[in-house]
Amino acid sequence: MGEERFGEFVLVRRHGEEGVVELVLDRPKAMNAVSTEMARSLAAACAALGDDQGVRVVVVTSTHERAFCVGADLKERNSFSDADLVRQRPVARAAYTGVLELPVPTIAAVHGFALGGGFELALACDLIVADGTAVVGLPEVSVGVIPGGGGTQLLPRRVGAARAAELIFTARRVEAEEAYRLGLVDQLVPEGEDGVAALALAGRIAANSPVGLRAAKRALRLGQGLDLRAGLEVEDAAWRAVAFSEDRAEGVAAFAERRAPRWPSAG
Repeated sequence: MGEERFGEFVLVRRHGEEGVVELVLDRPKAMNAVSTEMARSLAAACAALGDDQGVRVVVVTSTHERAFCVGADLKERNSFSDADLVRQRPVARAAYTGVLELPVPTIAAVHGFALGGGFELALACDLIVADGTAVVGLPEVSVGVIPGGGGTQLLPRRVGAARAAELIFTARRVEAEEAYRLGLVDQLVPEGEDGVAALALAGRIAANSPVGLRAAKRALRLGQGLDLRAGLEVEDAAWRAVAFSEDRAEGVAAFAERRAPRWPSAG
């Protein structure tokens, strides 16, 4: 297992040769509150992972026992002037869009608090695995702002406009079982097993064609919000990008020969 640190608060951990990578939030003294420095590190780590063709799946995890991430560092924000806040905004946005725009499947492993920007980091992932201690929510209006890491756009895409409005307008916290029932998380596992379950899911995903996974994610993301006809054109373009690839030829051959595929794009 190889590790690489991005700044003080973000760690990238690689699991063997299967292409599964953990993006680890590692600011335990602040429950992973996203400071300006941490935001820069997240953006840098995501840029590096996005450029790495050996990465097949990214799992976002936390080193804190009681929190995934509690959102923006409000202690830091409290010291900001208006000019400071304006200067910091692009840095903060780059962290959230960095996760959102990763070209491979992404999974958030959530336990404890995932609030505000912390829940937005999870929402930026394709799938969310949560354990029984998880508490999620977007409480920003309770402190005079709005979700600014993608929450107003990502949450309605996940649970619908009315449900998202209720959750954002009330600023309420949602515990694990209700979060699963409402579709705020995709898989609910026993306490302490979110990381193991997310990595197991990542392993199942990573066994598939790297070319196919990237193309499928591109089609899913680009097709959101389009009408059906336009969405089908997005899908067709993604299909054409993989239909004549070496991975497709190997996949069909492996199926016919009843063996596990050896994906050429995996190197």
